[in-house]
Amino acid sequence: MTNILVKSEPSFSPSIDAEIVGAGNDYIHNDPSGKHMRLNAHGVVRDKGTGGIVYLNYTGIVSITPELGMILGGDPNAKSTEFGDSFIEMRFETGEEKLKDLELGVFVGAGRFVVEQEKPVVVEYKLSKAVKGPA
Repeated sequence: MTNILVKSEPSFSPSIDAEIVGAGNDYIHNDPSGKHMRLNAHGVVRDKGTGGIVYLNYTGIVSITPELGMILGGDPNAKSTEFGDSFIEMRFETGEEKLKDLELGVFVGAGRFVVEQEKPVVVEYKLSKAVKGPA
């Protein structure tokens, strides 16, 4: 992983706008059926606002669809995928007091693969924080 960006929605607190420090790593393996990939990724980002360092880790599962097969196979006709075939759970750790509340949340996300000509494939996740519902 060479490019990690973490940016919260404007109304989310604590606000974070961070970029990777160094290089992250990811471990990906296919299920024996060949129908799914298992993800385990780690990285460190620096928040632009506070300068704080945040370690992030996510695990997840990706359905290997024909569309994703085209992307992974380098097919020139591959197109971006929609959200709905890739899901993760993300955790944060930080020593930055202003970002500490990230450690208390349970975050889940849906991902998609973004294909643009002459650019590397990007994996984009939209995260949501699980919250208590009405009583």
